Amino acid sequence: MVSDPREAVRGVRREVRRALRVASFGAVTAVMLPAYVVRETVTPLPDPEPRRDAWVGTWASTLLRIFGVSAVTRGPMPVHGHGHLVVANHRSTADILVLLRTFGGRMVSRADLARWPLVGPAARAVGTVFVDRSDAVSGAAAVRVIRSHLAQGSTVIVFPEGTTFPGDEVRPFHAGAFVAALHSGADIIPVGLAYASGSQAAFVNESFAAHLARMAGADPSRVAMCVGAPFTIREKVRAARLRDEAQIEVQRLVLEARRMVDHYD
Repeated sequence: MVSDPREAVRGVRREVRRALRVASFGAVTAVMLPAYVVRETVTPLPDPEPRRDAWVGTWASTLLRIFGVSAVTRGPMPVHGHGHLVVANHRSTADILVLLRTFGGRMVSRADLARWPLVGPAARAVGTVFVDRSDAVSGAAAVRVIRSHLAQGSTVIVFPEGTTFPGDEVRPFHAGAFVAALHSGADIIPVGLAYASGSQAAFVNESFAAHLARMAGADPSRVAMCVGAPFTIREKVRAARLRDEAQIEVQRLVLEARRMVDHYD
């Protein structure tokens, strides 16, 4: 049987695209990370956050372009100078890049990301909060760190589902980050993300290397991000109530993002 030459050409193009994107990812991170670390060491600033946010925003924007991920955003952006806990559903590694480019601040990440090649050192350098959700001590320590950052007026980004999931259903949220927000006076910013149907951006049940390789060979992806109105912490509200309200609002925003991304020209 003679194979379709057009499919063969598409396969070659996909492999070339994969190789170029993976190499570009490595080169960009390997160049930008040491430059950032050296600058922070040689010329430290009293308030390092604006510089860090600018570096992270440039790094995230560059990687999104490399991997062909374009984002369309709707909703109010929070005003700087006040603590914000950004809570979103989690479907792809690209979520991290989209959120960091938009909001700045620090990510809360699962502990094993610290061991990922290139991404791990970059995450540690910019103050990522690592948490092992299976370890109560690690979880309590992360809550304290998040609370401290929020109380100082910083932005912290968290995926309260705890890991990535396929589809648009928002799974139950963990309460830890909401405990931190409750005791810091921070606002809660709900965010819903949805990728265009057929996107290869999803990260589910695979290693980081396999996910990176698959995304690198994929066609361009489009993601919609809907930002909701901030939740202002009310007196005497329980963290569990905040958690549940945030989950309901993120689910609503995900469905809004789905309508946006599937009808976007």
